[in-house]
Amino acid sequence: MKVLLHYQDHIDDKFHKSLKITLPKKWKTGPTSRLLSQFVESYNGSDISDGNTLDENTLHIEMEHTDPKLTSTDDTMKPLPCDGIVVEIIPDRADLYIKHGPSQTKAQLISSKKSKAKDSNLVQCTHFGCQNRFPKGGPYPRCSYHIAPPVFHETAKFWSCCPQKKAYDWDDFQKIPGCRTGFCSEEKEDLADGKPSQKTFLGGCDLREIAAEKAGVKLKSIDDFNQSQLAGGSEAAPVLVRLKNVLRELDIDAELFDQVVDGIKNDLGNDQAGNEWDGVAEDLGNKLKKAFKAIAVEKLRIK
Repeated sequence: MKVLLHYQDHIDDKFHKSLKITLPKKWKTGPTSRLLSQFVESYNGSDISDGNTLDENTLHIEMEHTDPKLTSTDDTMKPLPCDGIVVEIIPDRADLYIKHGPSQTKAQLISSKKSKAKDSNLVQCTHFGCQNRFPKGGPYPRCSYHIAPPVFHETAKFWSCCPQKKAYDWDDFQKIPGCRTGFCSEEKEDLADGKPSQKTFLGGCDLREIAAEKAGVKLKSIDDFNQSQLAGGSEAAPVLVRLKNVLRELDIDAELFDQVVDGIKNDLGNDQAGNEWDGVAEDLGNKLKKAFKAIAVEKLRIK
């Protein structure tokens, strides 16, 4: 009896290895754990293992299913029990795969299979912070939950609806009690605190956006901020830069735009000292408005 063992459970294929073993007679009636031990011993003794030594206590063997009832959506691999008899569960010339994750006995695999079958009929409550699982379609148990997504900012963890209760450890974060009580739901909620929310968690950028919205201030992009700083902090500077780029797409040369801006600056003189960009934006805006009105009168005959 021969088997082919493969280790491919590593992102870097230089650590992959295949090993063909002709099994001695006593191995056929022995446990599959002996095959795993033999492979690990061979692997760790080879040059391949440099930087990736294997530990048989953290590995198990899998084999492809031979069940004809399986569909394309089923898992085609099955773990082999470490106490299974080789000749009883492994066919001759089988391909076996070494996978990460500790081996399990027959009893453990059966228990795990029953648990998965039971869990497959359960759904997770969709309320923020509720860990309840219940049968699909109900009945729905009572739950304590949060009305808004969690916030993970630097080392702090808290719920955006309860910002006063912060935690710095994951276990402590999960212990934060919900701010609402009700019944579990399996429907995805699109509302958080009365406002649409598609995010499952928030970060530092989200917090800054929320703070700016409450203060009635629009956050600047990096480009806007840099242009504003170059113009002495004027908000008008990035507006003019965007206008310049748009007009360039309409085949108005950047050089012509600069000439217009420089001309307006000269006309303003020292009257707009320290705020010349604001003065340019206002004057240019008025001129463009007059130009558009003239075009409207000409084309649409508006009086």
